Amino acid sequence: MNELEKTVPAEELVDPTPSETCAVETSPAEDISEAADRMENESAEETPVNYHNMGKAELNEAMRSILAENRMDAHREVTAIKQAFFNIRSRESMEEVNAFVEAGNDPRDFSSVPDAEESEFKTMYAEFKEKRAAYLAAEEARRQENLNKKQAILDRIREIAEDIDNVNVKFSEFQQLQQDFKAVKDIPATAETEIWKNFQTVVEQYYDHLKMNRELRDLDFKKNLEAKKALVEEARRLEAQSDPVAAFRSLQSLHDEWRNIGPVAKELRESLWEEFKEASTVINRRHQEYFEQRKASELANEEAKTRLCDEIEAIDLATLNSFNAWTAATEKVIELQKKWKEYGFASKKANTALYARFRKACDDFFAGKTEYFQKTKDEFNVNLEKKTALCEKAEALKDSGDIRKAANEVVKLQAEWKKIGSVPRKQSDAIWQRFQTACNYFFDERKKLNSAKRDEENANLEAKRAVIAKLKELPLDGDRREVIGQVKELQGEWQKIGFVPFKLKDKVYAEYREVCDALYGAYEARENKARMSNFRERVSELKDGGHKLDRERDKLLRAYESRKAELKTIENNMGFFNVKSSAGNSMVREMENKIKRLKEDMAQIEQKIAILDAEA
Repeated sequence: MNELEKTVPAEELVDPTPSETCAVETSPAEDISEAADRMENESAEETPVNYHNMGKAELNEAMRSILAENRMDAHREVTAIKQAFFNIRSRESMEEVNAFVEAGNDPRDFSSVPDAEESEFKTMYAEFKEKRAAYLAAEEARRQENLNKKQAILDRIREIAEDIDNVNVKFSEFQQLQQDFKAVKDIPATAETEIWKNFQTVVEQYYDHLKMNRELRDLDFKKNLEAKKALVEEARRLEAQSDPVAAFRSLQSLHDEWRNIGPVAKELRESLWEEFKEASTVINRRHQEYFEQRKASELANEEAKTRLCDEIEAIDLATLNSFNAWTAATEKVIELQKKWKEYGFASKKANTALYARFRKACDDFFAGKTEYFQKTKDEFNVNLEKKTALCEKAEALKDSGDIRKAANEVVKLQAEWKKIGSVPRKQSDAIWQRFQTACNYFFDERKKLNSAKRDEENANLEAKRAVIAKLKELPLDGDRREVIGQVKELQGEWQKIGFVPFKLKDKVYAEYREVCDALYGAYEARENKARMSNFRERVSELKDGGHKLDRERDKLLRAYESRKAELKTIENNMGFFNVKSSAGNSMVREMENKIKRLKEDMAQIEQKIAILDAEA
């Protein structure tokens, strides 16, 4: 524990009150002197210099100046310099790590570059701590020596005060002893009140025994009265000072002066003291309010920074399964880091822990991002190698003498291609164009060989149109099992029918899919309605089953997120296609149909969740 941690917050000081039973006057400084001493580093040494606007070189220069001037009482300034210096180093370190990670590096490989300015500062700070420890020890010894001196003076005053026969003769010595007592400053705070009370007691005792020198005492009382009235006026003027800390520090000086001034006439003591105490109370209250406001500000900053930590920790890295998701999350983290810099310091107790927590959350995020990008990059490179191999196989088939056989092999290669995932975006178009060109060669050559089949294809076209006509005749409101059975039979017929003219393939298939989708859609709508009705009945059964509704909702949410992630992946993959062939169009249609099914499933799940929420 350092010296700062041993100090007492200024807000714990209370407005002193004089003793109700003591016959001599007391000073409010007697009650707050000990606390003021404990505030040496937090209040008395406060400086208007804003070190947080300085750079590291300026902060080192300020530290060198303090050491050169041997200002061992500048602990508060040194603490502010230290805090400002290491705030800069913390920001630099975070920026270095972030830049290192953003460059695609593993944060665990980061190594901080030694900072010469930091080493110089740490050396000077260690020197200051060593010198200050010696300084504080010397100060304590000096205060104890001063206490011994004051005690010896008190013993002598007590001797001459008790020597009633010679009290008049000793007046000059008594005055000198008073001056000597007041001249001795700085004693241990724990003894200050008691030693002052003892001084007041023996002085009063002496004056009570002094009968022949009453005029001198009255003159002394008058002088002391004027001095104390002047202190009252100075204390009142402090009320107008804008800086409550500076006003409080000045008030302490006034209390020291008050204590060193001798007594006044007994009938004036209480009223004069009340005036001084009243003025002191205003300053003390403003000082107390200042630290309360600072404490409230620190608490607000602590709450705000805690919320930032909660936000960044709430990011579920497991759900970030695409580049877009990671990019969006990264933007959010960077925005949270900007907000962090906007908030001031929290309380000393919480600030360090909060910074460590926030830093760890940021490090964990960027470490996860690096891991994901590296893993994805490796997967893409492997996929690129696989697709390049397929291109080479397709191109090698050009030397085959059997075009039909080669075309069939190309179809197999296309099936393998579909199973391979994405490749790096920069190579995506090029590798796809290469593969497509190689494949189209065989299909174009095969097309030339298939001219004899045009009649057969036209016959197949008429047969497929006949199937479409039969499908259109099926009712939309009949028995589901019977109608769907007829649909499947007709679909079986459709599958058995051979190829149709290429130019009409998509059109006739679209007509076929349209009538099939209409039939399935009509009966699926009826089925969905029945399923929703069944689900509502099931929800009603689960209402009294403890947490069954919550578990059902969690299951639905997991299913929803799974489909959402799958949908996102498919949509991202579609962006890699540059469709210029029939084969590519077929793949796109397949993916579009899958997207449609996923969205329908998600819509159903949303309906079920809404039903659950309504029953919750």
